Amino acid sequence: MAADHASELQSILDKQRKAFTASRPESLDVRRDRIKRAIALLVDHGDALCDAMSEDFGSRSRQQSMMTDIVGTINLGKYCLKHLDGWAKPEKRKLQFPLSLLGAKAQLRFEPKGVIGILSPWNFPVNLSIGPLMQVLAAGNRSMIKPSEFTERTSDLTKELVEKYFSEDEVAVCTGGPEVAHAFSSLPFDHLVFTGSTATGRKVMEAAARNLVPVTLELGGKSPVVLGRSANFEQAGERIAMGKMMNAGQICLAPDYMYVPEEREEGAIAAVELGVRNMYPTLLENDDYASVVTDRHFDRLQGLVADARDKGAEVIEINPADEDFSNTNARKMPLTILRNVTDDMQAMQEEIFGPVLPVKTYKSVGEAIDYVNANDRPLGLYYFGDDAGEREEVLTRTISGGVTVNDVLFHVSMEDLPFGGVGPSGIGSYHGPEGFREFSHARSVYTQSKRDIAGIAGFKPPYGKKTDKAIASQLKK
Repeated sequence: MAADHASELQSILDKQRKAFTASRPESLDVRRDRIKRAIALLVDHGDALCDAMSEDFGSRSRQQSMMTDIVGTINLGKYCLKHLDGWAKPEKRKLQFPLSLLGAKAQLRFEPKGVIGILSPWNFPVNLSIGPLMQVLAAGNRSMIKPSEFTERTSDLTKELVEKYFSEDEVAVCTGGPEVAHAFSSLPFDHLVFTGSTATGRKVMEAAARNLVPVTLELGGKSPVVLGRSANFEQAGERIAMGKMMNAGQICLAPDYMYVPEEREEGAIAAVELGVRNMYPTLLENDDYASVVTDRHFDRLQGLVADARDKGAEVIEINPADEDFSNTNARKMPLTILRNVTDDMQAMQEEIFGPVLPVKTYKSVGEAIDYVNANDRPLGLYYFGDDAGEREEVLTRTISGGVTVNDVLFHVSMEDLPFGGVGPSGIGSYHGPEGFREFSHARSVYTQSKRDIAGIAGFKPPYGKKTDKAIASQLKK
């Protein structure tokens, strides 16, 4: 069966690569047309895709899906259309003296790589499949997409729609379970994009390495929030609550733990609780609040809380309407704050990816910085405060994929900023001009002068005094 999957996928790849090679060079108008078709797919069928996402999760806000998966992805496509001409223009590069005076030229061309694979996750199933596709198409490539089996309805609908708007040799969606994903990541693509967990990212990179396929890995990790003493705690609490409860915390950039001044811990927690109560007065029947995607993911989150409680953490459930969550199969979980956490707790060892928020305290902000630096570099880092010196200390002494100051998540929605991680939180980036270049081959082109450059420079045998003089001139300090 695995061999069948591999053969079928390889056949699609061969078809796309053959079409890519035969059509070279393609005009920018062809790229624009493909991006416009991807935008049209979302505009025409956004409602149906939002319905599918809600069915897959059990409960997911249509408005949230519209904002994050449909509108956000459309806007990235429009951004690509606006900047495509500038991105694709060759860059003139400088030459060593006196080559330019003698008629030589150098330039850098940004050319398509070929066929790019996209392995997308379940948490934002449209945004994280069609989003990278926008820049893959902008760079002039073909693409194969393997969406998550956890959001099966959305994946099936995406496949159906892509087949209406694109020929198979342009864009193809390949659905299926883990065996398909494994075969997909083993294909000899010209580039592979994966969004998901760090653990799975390692496996994807290992499979890609067998074919020397370059990868873009958008992973995750434990993105910290540091509250400075100068922060507006009420505002920060609401913004942290919003970022932690959007999609029920199932976001790679969700605040994973909160670091607060020790004397203001209770106030910080109260501010988060107030934010929850203002935005989510009820939870169980509230369409604005998403369900955890599967029973397995729900049980894992419950296990993180139980483990922390068993090891001495104080567990605070923020349940504004005092609803009974014990007799429901809705997979909804109130925001659960963990106090007095220790590093031996599972909640402090792995990415949470749900509505659980550990809280740590510091005497000086340097303790928070040291803790961040002692662990894997996170995908996102969040600092709240008006103290410019402290903010710069946090930013200059830590390393993370991206940063939002005085809010959470927002840097990923800025189209002109690259989005990516560092080490365990990711490799490479897309969004911004960096995304176009990620999916392009930067091809150096040097045009030699008609003059005998090697002879003039003394670099042509037989070597002699002219050669020695040229070498000596280059060795001068």
